[in-house]
Amino acid sequence: MGVIKLIADSGSTKTDWCLLKEAKSTSQKRPQFFSSQGLSPYFVNEDQMAFIIANEVLPQIGRNNVNEIYFYGTGCKDKQNARWIKKVLQKIFENAVILIDHDLSGAAKSLCGHDKGIACILGTGSNSCYYNGSRILSNSPGLGYVLGDEGSGAYLGKKVIQHYLYDIFDADLRARFDAKFVTTSNEILSRVYKNPLPNRYLASFAIFLAENRGHYMIENIIEDGLNDFFFTHIIRYKESQKLPVHFTGSVAFGFRDVVSNLCNGYGLIEGNIFKSPMEGLVRYHEI
Repeated sequence: MGVIKLIADSGSTKTDWCLLKEAKSTSQKRPQFFSSQGLSPYFVNEDQMAFIIANEVLPQIGRNNVNEIYFYGTGCKDKQNARWIKKVLQKIFENAVILIDHDLSGAAKSLCGHDKGIACILGTGSNSCYYNGSRILSNSPGLGYVLGDEGSGAYLGKKVIQHYLYDIFDADLRARFDAKFVTTSNEILSRVYKNPLPNRYLASFAIFLAENRGHYMIENIIEDGLNDFFFTHIIRYKESQKLPVHFTGSVAFGFRDVVSNLCNGYGLIEGNIFKSPMEGLVRYHEI
């Protein structure tokens, strides 16, 4: 049997997987895509990760004997996190060669391939880096959803909640919000400050922006939130003035018109805009 590769792109909300099988012809190479829960080491422990893989990943793989695993995940830049994730995977896939790398590295490989560029993640969280075609040379520090994550789903969702709780929305938008979420101020505050995974909860409100495009308040939140990312991070890379700037993530893809306008406004070279890094990772690791 030929080489079988398993690629994972793991965020805090979900993990995208792809099973790649060796084939003699391009027409026979049919990547198998599926998803599982997010496997961020900041939100799941070893037992939880093993349980998720056993129940959400192995049934998708079936009897395929995986030879190589490329796991790109949030939190995996920390060596201790990377070690225990590899340990969990090695117990399950005993004979596989396993590479653990962080999600930004995966995004850079996906977006830039073997070329130089600026790679940006705009999903539940946000991040960016300068990639020289083989490795990341500089990275604007990410401060997480409390202090940073400019332009992310959590950041934009927080802006939506602020407009609602501060009663900034006009009557029409407030009515749409109430109909969409059926919640109260007390419930929102409790979910944010007392419940686990508040970043996911915050990001869930970003859908309100996507569903109400065209309203000036909505457009202002989107443009201001994404501009904060450009101003705080992208333009700080001197390489951004001469190299393509690429984006991946649900926010970047969903509001790609705004991303494009901001690239033009800042005089940047717009590169790829992928919904998920998996699109490029499959090409990068293709057999």
